[in-house]
Amino acid sequence: MSAPLAPLPRWADLALIPLINVTLAFLVSGLVVLAIGESPLEATAIMLRGALGFGEGIGFTLYYTTNFIFAGLAVAVAFHAGLFNIGGEGQAMIGGVGAAMAALLLGTMPSIVALPAAILASALFGAAWGAIPGWLQARRGSHVVITTIMFNFIASALLVYLLVDVFRPPGLMEPSSRVFDAGAKLPFMAQAAAWFGLRMPKSPLNLSFIVALVACLFVWLLIYRSRLGYAFRVVGANPVAARYAGISPERMTIYAMAISGALAGMMAINEILGVQHRLIVGFTSGYGFVGIAVALMGRAHPGGIILAALLFGVLYQGGTELAFDKPTITRDMIVVIQGLVILFAGALEFMFRPALSRLLSRNVAESA
Repeated sequence: MSAPLAPLPRWADLALIPLINVTLAFLVSGLVVLAIGESPLEATAIMLRGALGFGEGIGFTLYYTTNFIFAGLAVAVAFHAGLFNIGGEGQAMIGGVGAAMAALLLGTMPSIVALPAAILASALFGAAWGAIPGWLQARRGSHVVITTIMFNFIASALLVYLLVDVFRPPGLMEPSSRVFDAGAKLPFMAQAAAWFGLRMPKSPLNLSFIVALVACLFVWLLIYRSRLGYAFRVVGANPVAARYAGISPERMTIYAMAISGALAGMMAINEILGVQHRLIVGFTSGYGFVGIAVALMGRAHPGGIILAALLFGVLYQGGTELAFDKPTITRDMIVVIQGLVILFAGALEFMFRPALSRLLSRNVAESA
């Protein structure tokens, strides 16, 4: 029987392993690009230039990053409590319903009233939708992975029903709500910069990016600086020990899923309040599922999630520019590249851990 592997240093676990996985994903992606007759180096340069090389591109990159931050944080909070929340898509949809209801009711009021109410509504509706699978696991033994997947489909059907039969104005063929009044429109970042005499290129980037960064700070304080976050981590590490310590795993499961759902629900403020200014079908666009890879790559830490979300923002925006400049590299090819990153960051995330652990252990032994 082989000896157990030594644990990796924290710096290697948080930084080196994700870096190796991402590097390998890009190397394999380069081989795919090479196989269709294009230069991987040129494709990489176009992608980086399209995502980070000019003001509008940076705005689009951060706009995508905002969605991935909310989605990654939602997965991370549940993960710390030993739960795997795959329902971010559905929770974001229901969060959008809450945000739209508040925006439609309060949009004629000043923004200082309407916008906080709409953001709070998105969090509350998402929390309620996330708490139900948490309650089902805690009280009925229904596995949260299965229920959150099912609730995605329920949320999608409910959203279509509401848009067709409740929110849609008379005479409008498209399944959407009416456009929100001015008080419920989250300002674009370019508008906010103009308030201070600054100029920024126009892009979909809006103040929800600031809200996402505040959410990162909130999650860091919750998980690492609060009694509730400590209880989450104890339950996630050992539910039996948590119960002996007087912590209820059932209660923590419900709380964690509610907070996770609230963060996923707030994903809607970027699209619904910040860009579309109305409730529409399909505004989640798969962000909730990508959030799983973001959380895994970021080691469920808010700082790591910001960096991982930025990486996927670069892939989304840079991939769009690459598909435009290189017609042979279609949008489907960009999806393949994104899928490879998700594959190596998620399913194959621990592939290099044993070899790296042995290498670092040998180096420590030799230096001693």
